[in-house]
Amino acid sequence: MDNIIVAASRNRHKIEEIEAITKKFGMRIISRDEAGIPPVEIEEDGQTFEENSFKKASEIMKLCGQITLADDSGLMVDYLNGAPGVYSARFAGEDGNDAKNNEKLLKLMEGVPADKRTAKFVSVITMVYPDGTVLTARGECPGTILTAPAGDGGFGYDPLFVPEGYEKTFAQLTADEKNAISHRAVALVELERLLSEREQ
Repeated sequence: MDNIIVAASRNRHKIEEIEAITKKFGMRIISRDEAGIPPVEIEEDGQTFEENSFKKASEIMKLCGQITLADDSGLMVDYLNGAPGVYSARFAGEDGNDAKNNEKLLKLMEGVPADKRTAKFVSVITMVYPDGTVLTARGECPGTILTAPAGDGGFGYDPLFVPEGYEKTFAQLTADEKNAISHRAVALVELERLLSEREQ
């Protein structure tokens, strides 16, 4: 397996988080910018994390001709019928404005009792090879949504999300603690399984 993989993401947080996990699998990730890919915008118009993840990976792979990895992830809140879902990054209308997204989520969840505040983070990682092979790995991390943010680590909805079996939010856990249980970690373990199957 070629150990250099191009990440379709420009999100430094995501690349760092993925690489913290992939390092132990001997996989080095370079960003699309490092791979010299022009700054094209890929419209994430899929209805599912799988569709968006595949679209990003395949479009970038066509541009660079190397194995490409893309991640699409988000928060699915049961009380909101799975929202924000694929719209997690732009939930409040402005791409990547964590504060506004969290504010909107808290407003929509106002007065909702603790037992109805269940949610899960979902991550779908797709790896597309130049020969047409596609590996898709999905990971989920169940938890609950707080009534106010706690912690200053992480990014996105991390300050509001307490993973199942924990007392702390993703934003209060250390990077190592979060990387051991996160939706992305679960997806990467699945990806590793798919990769080792491919190499047999």
